[in-house]
Amino acid sequence: MLIAGGHVLDAEGRRFRKLDLRITGGLVAAAREQLEPEPGEVVITAHGLWLLPGLIDAHVHAIGVEDDLRALHRQPPYLVAAKSARVLENMLSRGFTSVRDAGGADGSLAVAVETGLFSGPRLFPSGRGLARPGGQGDFRAEGEAELGCPFCSGARSITRLAAGPAALRAAVLDEIAAGATQIKVMASGGIASPGGPEALQYDAAELRTVVDAAAEAGTYVMAHAYGAAAIRACVEAGIRSIEHGSGLNEATAALMAERGTILVPTLVVFDRLAQAGGALAGIAARIFDESCASIELARAAGVAIAHGSDLEGGAHARQSEEFRLKAGVMPLAEVIASATRIGASLLPATPRLGVVDLGAAADLVAFDANPLHDIEALASPDRHLKLVVKAGTTVLDRRDAGKEGREA
Repeated sequence: MLIAGGHVLDAEGRRFRKLDLRITGGLVAAAREQLEPEPGEVVITAHGLWLLPGLIDAHVHAIGVEDDLRALHRQPPYLVAAKSARVLENMLSRGFTSVRDAGGADGSLAVAVETGLFSGPRLFPSGRGLARPGGQGDFRAEGEAELGCPFCSGARSITRLAAGPAALRAAVLDEIAAGATQIKVMASGGIASPGGPEALQYDAAELRTVVDAAAEAGTYVMAHAYGAAAIRACVEAGIRSIEHGSGLNEATAALMAERGTILVPTLVVFDRLAQAGGALAGIAARIFDESCASIELARAAGVAIAHGSDLEGGAHARQSEEFRLKAGVMPLAEVIASATRIGASLLPATPRLGVVDLGAAADLVAFDANPLHDIEALASPDRHLKLVVKAGTTVLDRRDAGKEGREA
């Protein structure tokens, strides 16, 4: 494949250059100002389009197919999988060619995508997130002794219950054996959990056990964490990424920068709840404001920030709105970096993701507006996204069908 005449984002993500790209074997094989088509090569004209690396969402829930996550384990697993397929297909159609699942998806769902059974982004599953009984992520209904289906080890829940070093170590090994590429831990409460969002869920020894067990298996830990105390406990334990991260303070931001810990804010989930009204609107609005403040503190300290959305059910459709919200507190170049090269640093992938460069994966998205000037290019993919290429294969093409020289 030859993609000709487009404006291509450079590796630093600061400017676009007009380049032709040759794609061979799913990789970027050449990038020059002008390349001549080779015999039998498909030519895609990209004049007037701005090309970025495929977008990366570092916090999704592919099996979060219901607005109420407690409803998951009461549905047949085949139905949940079928609904997940649609969720993944829609993510790809928004330009997300890679996603890191933050709880629920296992290796089998990734295999379904890899083998073409489902159309979707490259999927990096965390398995079921580790949750303390009675705390954040304990989705048992009143009277239920177990979380999830007892016959399939709770595989239709986004979390599993475990407390104490021995149980946590065993849980980590279970999830990695089931195909998790990283481990998720619920380190603090949530907006609807007992004790409030900043309540600590695990002590330092428990967090360190999870980190050590993951490291022994060659991977890392991501942590749901609100509040400076929970965030600091996670960073000191060696956790690689902080999810949500509201309530950050300057001292903890400095420690994150020193340790190379990545922040993954998820503004859209709180914006959605605040706008919806109801019992959670007030606390969601507070967490949204505190999340924006955390981004500002993190940027000032030099903390890397990745892109996440954290939506479920019908709210998945709002995934791209995260770009618009982040642009309210971050320069556009940093918003793009969060969903490309910084997000890629959290994915154990070969070949390289998150850049358009020689030898990198040919995951590409093209827009009809310059996202360095207009965030709506990313925030409104239904209007501006024109082309999606994943691993060198065109998976979405909305270019003008009547445009002369479209393909030769």
